Amino acid sequence: MFNSTRPSLEELPSSAQLLKSTAIAAASAVAILVTVVLPAEYNIDPTGVGGLLGLAEMGEIKQQLAAEAEADRQMDAGVEEQSSLLNDIFGLFVGSAAAQEAAAEEWRDEISFTLEPGEHAEWKLSMTEGQTVFYRMTVTGGRVNFDMHGHGNGANVTYEKARGSTGSEGPLVAQFDGDHGWFWRNRDNADVTVTLQLRGDYQELKDES
Repeated sequence: MFNSTRPSLEELPSSAQLLKSTAIAAASAVAILVTVVLPAEYNIDPTGVGGLLGLAEMGEIKQQLAAEAEADRQMDAGVEEQSSLLNDIFGLFVGSAAAQEAAAEEWRDEISFTLEPGEHAEWKLSMTEGQTVFYRMTVTGGRVNFDMHGHGNGANVTYEKARGSTGSEGPLVAQFDGDHGWFWRNRDNADVTVTLQLRGDYQELKDES
């Protein structure tokens, strides 16, 4: 068995020597940081040594690449956010349009009748002032003359008149409390069919033919 010789106390480094070695190591680390690491990684060259060694240029390139990568990331995030916003807006638009279309087809009442040549018909809505009705009138097989009007409490009004009509649609807003509606007459030589669809605010739909 080989036994190493135990060093004497005189051979061991003193505290002052240890402190000196530590200080030298720390100073070397700082020097390396300032002259090599900072210029090469962050383009920070306080001593100018990094520029002489070409390290500052390397650091500048790295910083440019990092800046470009961050700009690309932000652009991608912006495009994604914009795309999401556009999708949301499009979804709302489509949903709203679909809801309006569905609402337009949800008619409260629908009547259909046939008029022989010279025959007439009259249908009225009981409404109070300000109430609004949306209507769609279609005529098949020919044309009709019609008068859309209202009367009640000594008042009367004509909303629309037409001759040789094949249809009409729109809102009817009651100008006063009373009965508001349509009078049709077939002036053609053949039977015609009138279809009336209604939705909105009214109390009653009645046949006054």
